[in-house]
Amino acid sequence: QLQASGGGLVQAGGSLRLSCAMAGRTVSQYAMGWFRQAPGREREFVAAIGWSGGSTYAGSMKGRFAISRDNAINTVYLQMNSLKPEDTAVYYCAAGRRNYGLSSSNAYDYWGQGTQVTVSS
Repeated sequence: QLQASGGGLVQAGGSLRLSCAMAGRTVSQYAMGWFRQAPGREREFVAAIGWSGGSTYAGSMKGRFAISRDNAINTVYLQMNSLKPEDTAVYYCAAGRRNYGLSSSNAYDYWGQGTQVTVSS
């Protein structure tokens, strides 16, 4: 139901835009989040956007990443700028029916399959 795409290989300082398309449901009725997991590390919160469009970010992503939502095409985006090698990870999108505590993976009911982002130095 959630299809993430847009990952790839980019040099440090570059940009990528990830997309997460929701099928069978209406994205505007869910809080949407992005998480990432690097090899050997736990999954961590990246960004989220609530029902009303308000967004929240992990501290290290503020000012570099931007989450947005296009309700007309049921898609959520993660624009990533000034990428660093430490941003290398598999990025997952998620959808949840609650609109609080969005930095916790427990807030989400549905998860996409992940898309690989690799940032070279």
